[in-house]
Amino acid sequence: MFYWFDPLYFILLAPGILLAAWAQWRTHSAFAEGKRYRSPGGLTGAEAAARVLANAGVHHVGIEPVQGVLTDHYDPRDKVLRLSPEVFGGRTLSALGVAAHEAGHAIQDAARYAPLAIRNGLVPLANIGSNLAWIIIMVGFVMMNFSRDPTFGKYVVMLGCGAFSLTVLFQLVNLPVEFDASRRARAMLLNYGIISAEEDRIVGRVLNAAAMTYVAATLTAILTLLYFLIRAGLLGGRDD
Repeated sequence: MFYWFDPLYFILLAPGILLAAWAQWRTHSAFAEGKRYRSPGGLTGAEAAARVLANAGVHHVGIEPVQGVLTDHYDPRDKVLRLSPEVFGGRTLSALGVAAHEAGHAIQDAARYAPLAIRNGLVPLANIGSNLAWIIIMVGFVMMNFSRDPTFGKYVVMLGCGAFSLTVLFQLVNLPVEFDASRRARAMLLNYGIISAEEDRIVGRVLNAAAMTYVAATLTAILTLLYFLIRAGLLGGRDD
């Protein structure tokens, strides 16, 4: 059976695929909208992040540029905020929102926010599980379809599904981490007087749109695992 062209795969994953496409479009649209508004006082994203961190009492985190578009992230190992050029040097509300969001992760780290610690611990396991799961599952499906006794192949698929479950677990844990970072970002920008209530609505649209990309990734991971379980006959009672 050619699983890459299985209609069930596309039907089952359609909600996740459509949500991911919409979320990507919305993120770029909201970011472009936020770029039309100059940041208060002409603050750059890097300056806003530094101010947020200082006001939160976090003084051991570096801020440096990184190449790419929307490649912004916080590195908990090196204690560094890495901001894309448009965010690092950008003097727009979009730049402030994204930079503050990443600063929110650094503050989570300093506060030993439990979901962040769990997510960081899952990263290597999820990476290994994601890379191996597809190979293991495909080998299992081949064994199920072309061997005289498909039982062992089903066990192999179950092993692959177990590995892929680590990716699903990572995505589930990642959701509260990302939403909390955005919540912290908006609250800090407002409470520290960096933006006004009117500007917060624009920043909120940028961060809410970005958050939907994580929701889409989580939904897609869950639906993918569901597909494998169904095709292996582990759900729904069929394995054809």
